[in-house]
Amino acid sequence: MPEDPPSTPALRASDADRDRVIERLNAAVADGRLDQVEFNERLDAALAARTIDALTPLTSDLIAMPGGGSTLPFSGAPAAELLTIKERHGTVRRDGRWTLPHRLALRTAWCEVMLDLTSAVRSGPELVIELRVRGCNVDLVLAPGMVVNANDLSVRHSQLAVSRDAGDNTPETMRVRLTGRMRFGRLNTRWQTPPR
Repeated sequence: MPEDPPSTPALRASDADRDRVIERLNAAVADGRLDQVEFNERLDAALAARTIDALTPLTSDLIAMPGGGSTLPFSGAPAAELLTIKERHGTVRRDGRWTLPHRLALRTAWCEVMLDLTSAVRSGPELVIELRVRGCNVDLVLAPGMVVNANDLSVRHSQLAVSRDAGDNTPETMRVRLTGRMRFGRLNTRWQTPPR
């Protein structure tokens, strides 16, 4: 009697596969389809998943929005790994519907800088902003649910007005991590609801 053929091994999950699931979970908690406790459980499971089969049940009960969209502006297209903004003695302004990279390098001196992320198309659950800033005023405008971590930012002769979050108990949908250094400048964070 012939033996049964060996079963196909489970497909291994990539970092990109896990990121897509986390994006769907973030959208679901923002929509109110998941509460914070269940979101945290599923997030832990997604981060620990080794196979596609382990990831699938985490979002199988979350119906996609009509047209394949979601209430959060995550992009389906691959985002740039790094976007570098350089300016001296001028003005930098990014607002409206622009696609966020995974890492944003800000290389500015003696400038006014405004980065508005409220309507930006998100490329993942975290944005790293690497600052090499001298003599600049940097205004970071964030949407509710975005949280800021500035622990890796080195500051000298500068003023920081950085809050971790909006303080309104909105569930976390994206992390913004500030790294690098700022000299002779000012950095301010503020939250506002994106326009409809």
